Amino acid sequence: MSRPSIEECVRDSLEKYLSDLDGEAATNVYEMVMRTVEKPVLEIVMRHAAHNQSQAAAILGINRNTLRKKLGEHGLL
Repeated sequence: MSRPSIEECVRDSLEKYLSDLDGEAATNVYEMVMRTVEKPVLEIVMRHAAHNQSQAAAILGINRNTLRKKLGEHGLL
């Protein structure tokens, strides 16, 4: 039996989240999902890069200054 893809996990979690609102209005869903996903991505890539920010930025395909900003926003500096 194969494991679900990340896309499937996100889809299933978002479906459950919206269903659990039970009629309440959903707001800022895009921002919530991006911030929720971004932090573990940063943590894992930084660990994989042995906390070398230049290497992590290259892996992520973003500028090192952008990486530093995102790390700071998530309290990972």
